[in-house]
Amino acid sequence: MINVLIICSGGMSSAIVVNAIKTEAAKENIEINIKSIGTGEFTNEIENNWDLVLVAPQIRHRFDNLKMEAKEKDIPIELILPQNYSPLGGENLMEQIKKYL
Repeated sequence: MINVLIICSGGMSSAIVVNAIKTEAAKENIEINIKSIGTGEFTNEIENNWDLVLVAPQIRHRFDNLKMEAKEKDIPIELILPQNYSPLGGENLMEQIKKYL
């Protein structure tokens, strides 16, 4: 089981990406707990035992600050490439996630 947190501007646009990742994880028989939140929830949510944080492309300008917070908790954090932030990006995002299994 891997626990993945996705951060986007408001936590809404990433719902489609979350579903794409869940679909791909099911195809590959990978157990995944995945949640999307907005940037305002990050500081509190990072306390909840996440294995990986993925950051939506529309908030890449906040990546360095988010990275500092994640590093304090020893949690890896990566940017999602714009072309993978879509319903069709599930396979590529699973490849990104599998590096942390």
